[in-house]
Amino acid sequence: MMSKIVRTQANFLYTFILIFGFYIVAHGHLTPGGGFQGGAVIATGIALVVVAYKFDEIKRRIKKTYLTTAEGIGLLSFIITALSGISVSFFYNWLANSGLLFGKPVSYGINPGYLNTAGTLPIMNLAVGIEVLGGLGVIVLYMLHFVKGGERNAA
Repeated sequence: MMSKIVRTQANFLYTFILIFGFYIVAHGHLTPGGGFQGGAVIATGIALVVVAYKFDEIKRRIKKTYLTTAEGIGLLSFIITALSGISVSFFYNWLANSGLLFGKPVSYGINPGYLNTAGTLPIMNLAVGIEVLGGLGVIVLYMLHFVKGGERNAA
């Protein structure tokens, strides 16, 4: 277990890491980044909390079932979005220029950075971000479990 200063700073930084990760996911169709990069940043926040706290406290705060559920929801929503345009073509961007959610037409020239554009791409970025968050979070928890198990066996 780390000192109280490290735990306080980890709690403080965790909030900003989450916000930054969701920012990367939300702006993935406008800027470099997207679902995978944003999900990896959010999973890094989980790794920061894992390093700062005791094993038992981490098991209580971060449940593996929540992360595996998030992984499944992300994967399922990606597949549903990909199959939703199957009547025309696989991965067809049926939301683009429709006027619905994320269906605002993209203006020509310099991109003003409207989030309500790009059709199904933001939905897929969000799905990939949730899936990567769940997958990498589970990997971090398994790594913690085996490291702590090894320490207990060696002691």
